[in-house]
Amino acid sequence: MRYFVEFAYNGTRYHGWQSQPNAVTVQEEMTKAFGLLLPAELELVGAGRTDAGVHARQMYAHFDWHQEIDEAKLVAKLNSFLSKDIAVYRIFPVNDDAHARFDATQRKYEYYLHTKKNPFLNETSWYNHRPLDFDKMNQAAKILFEYEDFECFSKTHTDVYTYLCKIYQAEWTNVAEHQWVFTITANRFLRNMVRAVVGTLVNVGLGKIEPEDVHKIIQSKDRGKAGFSVPACGLHLVEVSYPYL
Repeated sequence: MRYFVEFAYNGTRYHGWQSQPNAVTVQEEMTKAFGLLLPAELELVGAGRTDAGVHARQMYAHFDWHQEIDEAKLVAKLNSFLSKDIAVYRIFPVNDDAHARFDATQRKYEYYLHTKKNPFLNETSWYNHRPLDFDKMNQAAKILFEYEDFECFSKTHTDVYTYLCKIYQAEWTNVAEHQWVFTITANRFLRNMVRAVVGTLVNVGLGKIEPEDVHKIIQSKDRGKAGFSVPACGLHLVEVSYPYL
């Protein structure tokens, strides 16, 4: 039987989702917790990767198990074993061919930025003290809807089969005094893409480039032409959508 797990994590002390040698990851920590409760080797397949330090307020993974599970009981036990920065919300059965990664139809990220120093936001938002023109940044964000090839925002030397992404939402919103969030939704994202997009828009906000320059950057397909990669602390995966959920 195949099960989906819905969970969340504060990524501050983790080297991303995916297990890797000599690094603490969310996948590794969750696999250990499952191993204490289900007496067999189990593989958790996540909805995607997140970089080191990136957070997820909604993430999914799937696993296979040979019998029915008391889902509520397993959730409670997992949360008692997991550290305080990982929370499992629910476990539920799905069709045997359901896939946490390949069946996802869209993903939503939010990037948090604060413009006044605040020690309580340091783990989940990026502090930028320089004046930013958010109206121009939103003008530049609208240009993203005109394109689908975003190679210029992709981390170099990655083995992706395509750089095509369909963006459905991209906008800056003032959520509190001195606090802003950039929301971006697409069918898929390239590695480091959101952080590179935000860095490019920040360059617009700083007056280093004009909104219209984003056309040239995207058309160049050159990562070196795009903006810097903003710090991981402000990035949150907030929603993963599936046709059957």
